[in-house]
Amino acid sequence: AMGLVSDQVDGQTRYAALTDILGAEDAFGDMDFKVAGTSEFVTAIQLDTKLDGIPASVLAAALKQAREARLHILEVINSAIDTPDELSEFAPRVIAVKIPVDKIGEVIGPKGKMINQIQEDTGADISIEDDGTVYIGATDGPSAEAARSAINAIANPQVPEIGERYLGTVVKTTTFGAFVSLTPGKDGLLHISELRKLANGKRVDNVDDVVSVGQKIQVEITKIDDRGKLSLAPVVAEDEAAEGTERAHASEPAEGSDA
Repeated sequence: AMGLVSDQVDGQTRYAALTDILGAEDAFGDMDFKVAGTSEFVTAIQLDTKLDGIPASVLAAALKQAREARLHILEVINSAIDTPDELSEFAPRVIAVKIPVDKIGEVIGPKGKMINQIQEDTGADISIEDDGTVYIGATDGPSAEAARSAINAIANPQVPEIGERYLGTVVKTTTFGAFVSLTPGKDGLLHISELRKLANGKRVDNVDDVVSVGQKIQVEITKIDDRGKLSLAPVVAEDEAAEGTERAHASEPAEGSDA
C-alpha cells in the first residue's frame, strides 16, 4: 500500500510517496494506492485519493517504489518456500469429473448398484449433478483417484487394445473358462485352455480348481473380436511360463511311443 503527502513549498506543490503506509498515514495522507503483483507483472491496483488529481509523474514514481517493495517481500517469501507445497496424498480432497449426460445412468447402474460398488471399493463419496458433473470426496488422494478412474472407465472409456494388461477380478466361472472384470462394465474371457499357465502347465479340467470368484489376477488382452468381445491370457513370469510349458510337453507321450 503506497501513500502520499503533499504540501505547498515556495508556491509549488511538492509530493512525497510513502511505502507500506499505516492507518494514521492513510487517514492524514492524500492517497491510498494498493499495488499487487508478481516479480514480473502488476496483477491488481486500487486507488483512493483526496486530491482533485495526481500528476502522472507522481503515480509513476509510486509504482516504481511499489515494485521495489514488492520484490523485497517476494524475496523474503521465496527464502522460506520457493515453490508451492504439494498437497499431501493423505489430505482429504474433493475432485470433479465431467461425464456425458447420457452416461449418468450407466455410472449409477440399476438401483444404484454401480455407483454403490465404486463407493464401496474406493471408500469415496460420489454425487452426480444433472449436467454430468461428478463430485468425488475422499479422505486421501489414492481413494479419490481410484474413484475417478472407475467413473472414467464407464463414462469416458478408452478403447481397449491387444497387448494391454490389467489387474482384473474374476466375476464368474463356467465350464469353459472364467470371466474377468477389467474395469467397471468391461469384462473379458479367460479361456480354460489359458489356465494351464496358472497350473504349472498342466491340463485344467475344472476352472474352479485354478481360479475363484473375487480373485485378483493379472491378465493381458490377446484378441478382440468383431463384436468387441475380449479374449484374455494370464500374465505370468516368463521363466515360470517356460517351465510350465516344458513340464506340459514332458508329460505328453512322444509320437510313436506305446500308450
